[in-house]
Amino acid sequence: MITVRQAGRADARELGTTLAAAFQEDPVMAWILPDPRRRAAGLPHFFTALARHVFAPLGACELATDPDAAGAGATIWGPPGHWHGTPATDLRTLPGIVRAFGRRTLVGKQFGDLLAEHHPREPHWYLSMIGTTPEARGAGFGQALLRSRLDRVDAEGAAAYLESSNPDNIGYYERFGFAVTGELRVPGGPPVWPMWRAATA
Repeated sequence: MITVRQAGRADARELGTTLAAAFQEDPVMAWILPDPRRRAAGLPHFFTALARHVFAPLGACELATDPDAAGAGATIWGPPGHWHGTPATDLRTLPGIVRAFGRRTLVGKQFGDLLAEHHPREPHWYLSMIGTTPEARGAGFGQALLRSRLDRVDAEGAAAYLESSNPDNIGYYERFGFAVTGELRVPGGPPVWPMWRAATA
């Protein structure tokens, strides 16, 4: 049985380690941090910082657990109007980002700037990150996480948006109503596909 629960700042480390495991082989993260060992060491700091300082205080992060209460999946959402950090949260997040990416911090910033430049300005829920641990893939954790928040999105009559950094995941998101709207690419980097889910009538 899968349990989905809201995650707060106290859960930031669990959110971070779960997402780090999920994104270890992600094409974008592998491009930013090519060394797998460096990537495994750095990503928990990145995701934990994002969760703790930007998204968890907004009440839009969730964890999916198995019957043993072990974290198997996580989502980081931004509510409408809160898809990016503020100058204050950016400052608090910076040490975790630098610790995560080290000399590759500016490479990561280049990629983040590209996403921000093309981010939709109309109101929407933003699925910043979703992932399940390698051991939990295919067991329904991602579906439970998506359904949990999308039910609320639909109840509000709101739109939703994400960027898929892995082409293998595009069809999966399409089954939940998302549609590819383009392709973004940093020079020399892998592509990312923006995906929009229109508000329900």
